[in-house]
Amino acid sequence: MRGVTLPAELHPAELYPAIEPYATHAVDVGDGHTLYVEEVGNPAGIPVLFLHGGPGGGLMPFMRRFFDPARYRVVLFDQRGAGRSTPLGSLHHNTTWHLVADIERIRRRLGVPAWLVFGGSWGSTLALAYAQTHPAAVTGLILRGIYLVRAAERDWGYRRGLDRLQPEEWQRFIAPIPAGERDDILGAYHRRLLGPDPDVAREYAVPWMRWEAVISTLAPDPALINTLTADETVLPAAQILAHYVMNGGFFTSETQLLDGVDRMRHLPGVIIQGRYDQCCPPITAYDLATRWPEADFQMVPAAGHSSLEPAITDHLIRATDRFADLLG
Repeated sequence: MRGVTLPAELHPAELYPAIEPYATHAVDVGDGHTLYVEEVGNPAGIPVLFLHGGPGGGLMPFMRRFFDPARYRVVLFDQRGAGRSTPLGSLHHNTTWHLVADIERIRRRLGVPAWLVFGGSWGSTLALAYAQTHPAAVTGLILRGIYLVRAAERDWGYRRGLDRLQPEEWQRFIAPIPAGERDDILGAYHRRLLGPDPDVAREYAVPWMRWEAVISTLAPDPALINTLTADETVLPAAQILAHYVMNGGFFTSETQLLDGVDRMRHLPGVIIQGRYDQCCPPITAYDLATRWPEADFQMVPAAGHSSLEPAITDHLIRATDRFADLLG
């Protein structure tokens, strides 16, 4: 096709170049927790907050690269017990509502009047909880792979649903659990991961996090599996995740985040969902979009859960570029 210029939409957008923080902070949020916070991009740019997944996942360098560094002031932080925040793996005073309060403390500490909020998977859950609690502090939302921690979503991943799509991996996941306890896989893992024996907890953390890695991509990614089961992070990440999932995200009702949409419907928003997302089934994003019809709902064909799948990355980058035009 020499001499022919393809339309822009046929050129998938790619991550911005690797970048290092221009500032880092240790923010004492009380309850014995100190959070690692970093800023990248343009200190005078459009403020945007990146919320990582998990819960308990922590930051990775690629997460800085969804934003034009010339136009955005990007704030990223490791949530309680995750990554470089301390104490690592702590479940003490570690709930969704503690994290919502932490975000506000960070915003005030950095002198940000209001910011765009970007979150995927568990990050989408936390973004919704924050925006509904502090709508005046939010200029817009970019959400990917929607997760509302409803019973149906938990059952899909830990009881009946994904066992039909991933039968071999499901058998590998449930193999460590005695047959008599397999009617409640989530509870069985939770008891062991948060039990008194650290050796038992570590033993069960590996298959737990392997399952999370397998269902997070359209095709299993050996590099992601190795990352999520690495010795130094596998136990705290597994414990925090089990803690939040077992407690239903610490919401007061199954529909709390859907019922709260009216508090933030005036905000511009983009909902990006992979059609074949195994981790966060598309019905959840559809339910959110139904309650929030003003949002730009984008169902991405031939894509799963991960933000690094090319089609998902493309939609995310295009969204941040559009918001830069809107908010700049």
